[in-house]
Amino acid sequence: MNRILKNKKALSTVVTTLIILVVSVLLATVVTFYAINITTTRLESEDLKITKHHIWTNSTEDQAAFVLTNVGGRDVLLDKITVRDQETDWSNVYYWFADIAITGDIVYDDRINATTPGSGETFSIDYNGTGTPETFTEATDDIAVPSGTTLVVYIRSPDSISVSDIGVTTRITIHSANAMYSKECNVEYIQG
Repeated sequence: MNRILKNKKALSTVVTTLIILVVSVLLATVVTFYAINITTTRLESEDLKITKHHIWTNSTEDQAAFVLTNVGGRDVLLDKITVRDQETDWSNVYYWFADIAITGDIVYDDRINATTPGSGETFSIDYNGTGTPETFTEATDDIAVPSGTTLVVYIRSPDSISVSDIGVTTRITIHSANAMYSKECNVEYIQG
């Protein structure tokens, strides 16, 4: 037993210090990654969901429509809307913040084509047969979409759509400050 106590073999001070330093750095790294993970998963993020998207045309008129829901954790500002990569003028965009669930499909409505661009005119559609028509407002500038809300959008005469596009897959893209959200659909013929 005396022999064990007299054994002077041990780790040097430099090696001990290095081990302590490496362990400290590894623990600090683990804690840092954990904090970053917690922070990023709890941050509010932007996320838009596009549904019920359509593009209609015939020999005299064209129209596009979609439902946009802000499912993210923060408000979003729509900078522009494009159909087949052609920017839509705001005076051709009509929207309604839906206060009811949109259970049915979006339907073509020829009243939007009868409005005068830039006049501030509105039109109404009775969704889901509630008996109360919903009023669509003409956009004049970027549209703010609060978190958790649903927006129904109609576009009068989207550029670059014609009767020769019937059956062609075409893209509708919504641009925000941080992202682009695209959906593709086939151009449909509408009786006019």
